[in-house]
Amino acid sequence: MTRERFIEHVTAEQEPLRRFLLGLCGGNRMEADDIAQETLIKAYLASDSYVEHFKFSTWLFKIGYHTFLDHQRQSQPLLYPLDDTLPGGIPSDTAFAYEDLYQAINALPVKTRSAILLYYINGYSVLEISRIMGSTPFAIRKQLSRGREQLRKLIKQ
Repeated sequence: MTRERFIEHVTAEQEPLRRFLLGLCGGNRMEADDIAQETLIKAYLASDSYVEHFKFSTWLFKIGYHTFLDHQRQSQPLLYPLDDTLPGGIPSDTAFAYEDLYQAINALPVKTRSAILLYYINGYSVLEISRIMGSTPFAIRKQLSRGREQLRKLIKQ
């Protein structure tokens, strides 16, 4: 892949990647940005291994997901308050409308949280999520089902 083609792909996928990582990081924008930057560096260094017939975004999100997991292994998981803005630049004044949802999502196990964010926020198919997370489509469907049920219970509380 040429440098110019890589830049085109990253330009199109950078904001969705950052939103996904922001959700995984429980609203901690600094941590999400650090992981996003590391993801883009890893992707650039591995760009020769990218296979053109797969979606670039799936490949990039897989690198981002594994980079996030590496960061989780290296540090103690912490809960962070909501950031000043929600993904997509929604001001914090309206953030309180989603606070219960963000707290509930943050309470989910990492794999379930990842599947929920990729499916409902980023619009990936079950097959694409299975490629990103290195799992089977059946396992992803189970995680989505369990995640929805856990979210219902957490939000009711």
